[in-house]
Amino acid sequence: MNKDLSSMTRSELETLKRQVEKAMVDVAEKDKKAALAAAEKAAADHGFSLAEITGMAPRKGKTGSKTSAPAKYRNPADTTQTWTGKGRQPAWFKDALSNGTSPEAMEI
Repeated sequence: MNKDLSSMTRSELETLKRQVEKAMVDVAEKDKKAALAAAEKAAADHGFSLAEITGMAPRKGKTGSKTSAPAKYRNPADTTQTWTGKGRQPAWFKDALSNGTSPEAMEI
């Protein structure tokens, strides 16, 4: 399939370019699928799934979602703001402490 590119018009070259780019994407996708199949076969030959080897398998013992701790402190100025007492102190908590409010006074 030798084409004389010098005798082609700009439009023909643009069309050829689009066809080549599409063919490159198609070939890359085909190669990727073949590589994945080969990797899955190699993993299976050793008694594993590819997901287990790559770390994409669901982990045993980690089921369900995390539950958050109950709130321990409430902002006296805005009762919708709460804090569990774990992690960084929220700005409202720091402000209340600097204004002389004790942590015990903000406990729920």
